[in-house]
Amino acid sequence: MTRLFATAIALFLPMAATAEDAVTTFTLDNGMDVVVIEDHRAPVVTQMVWYKTGSADEPVGASGVAHFLEHLLFKGTDVLEPGEFSATVADNGGSDNAFTSYDYTAYFQRIAADRLELMMQMESNRMNNLRITEADIETERQVILEERNQRTENNAGALAREQFNAALYQNHRYGVPIIGWKHEMEDLSLQDALDFYDLYYSPNNAILIVAGDVYPDDVRALAETYYGVIPAEPDLPERIRPEEPPQRAERRITYVDQRVSQPYLSRSYLAPERDAGAQEEAAALVYLSELLGGSPFTSVLGTALQFDTQMAVYSGTGYSGSSLDDTSFGISVAPADGVSLSEVEAAMDDAIAAFLEAPIDEARMDSIRTQLRASEIYALDDVAGIARRYGAALTQGLTIQDVQDWPDVLQAVTAEDVKAVAEKVLNRDQAVTGWVVSSQEEAR
Repeated sequence: MTRLFATAIALFLPMAATAEDAVTTFTLDNGMDVVVIEDHRAPVVTQMVWYKTGSADEPVGASGVAHFLEHLLFKGTDVLEPGEFSATVADNGGSDNAFTSYDYTAYFQRIAADRLELMMQMESNRMNNLRITEADIETERQVILEERNQRTENNAGALAREQFNAALYQNHRYGVPIIGWKHEMEDLSLQDALDFYDLYYSPNNAILIVAGDVYPDDVRALAETYYGVIPAEPDLPERIRPEEPPQRAERRITYVDQRVSQPYLSRSYLAPERDAGAQEEAAALVYLSELLGGSPFTSVLGTALQFDTQMAVYSGTGYSGSSLDDTSFGISVAPADGVSLSEVEAAMDDAIAAFLEAPIDEARMDSIRTQLRASEIYALDDVAGIARRYGAALTQGLTIQDVQDWPDVLQAVTAEDVKAVAEKVLNRDQAVTGWVVSSQEEAR
């Protein structure tokens, strides 16, 4: 059987037998949720601990503390010297890292399956026994400030995105950068880190995901031994965040930075995220993003701006429904030489208006369905990626069933669904339009 023919058959096979049946869940007595994803193709395991807290859960005035604490967890504990955690993982042939987002902070190791107990022993230890000093704070604060310098301060586009995001989210903490505002990062203290750690790094605020060559009963026994003995946090607060008030007028920003080599415009609309039991609008927005700004050869903006009129050298869209609260739908366009930003923005708006008026080509819908179906099937080859998918979803308010239903929800999207969500979201009165230029002369 040829690979092409096998792939064609796979696109029409149900995914339940290869994905859903391999997932087992249970909850420890202290409230820690555990997800086991079996994949016995290689003697490798990924352990991930996800905390249901991220930068959007930080206290006002302490932006960046979630990411700061992520760094500090690689310092010492009551039994581990600073740096010993990662050194032990490496000595056992594995790799480890961590990451912080708006809605979660996660730590992971990828290692031989017979080293899982050692990983659980170390990871559970730093959940409850972190030992950090003022010297650690001073050292690591400089590290995160340098990280901000490299990723943000030295990047005109990153600085512009910060300003646009802050304008879109004027009340919600999504308007604060994950890494933090520089002036607040400079004042982060030992007490800030410990307060955040003591409250949120608790088993009843965490999800353990173990994926790979493991069996649920074995994982349960290990989890109960190492994580199950950690007391729950009795004062864990309910996860309530400020909401955005209704936006009643378009917001516009011109960001000027002499380092900008190519002017461009960016527009972000507030948009719905994937919600538990209600993922249909988010699925329709996935199609809308592909139809408007996917391939430059087939998308609405690509064909209209880059080929038909040649007014732009780039056009694209972005949407991710992975978010606990309202997310955004973004459009970016870079004008061709000799075309002003106002001209290319008008052409972009004309193309969007034409899309809203015309019927959607069913052949394009079918093509996107096939692409998404193939993408979901190929993703099954990446067990660590599957673990990350479940971790992000569960920390952002979704359920195991929502994750497993998502491929079918995507396949069920119709052209009418896309039109309805486009009419709802593509409203300039709930958007921020930004121009990024090297000088005021380009802002025309």
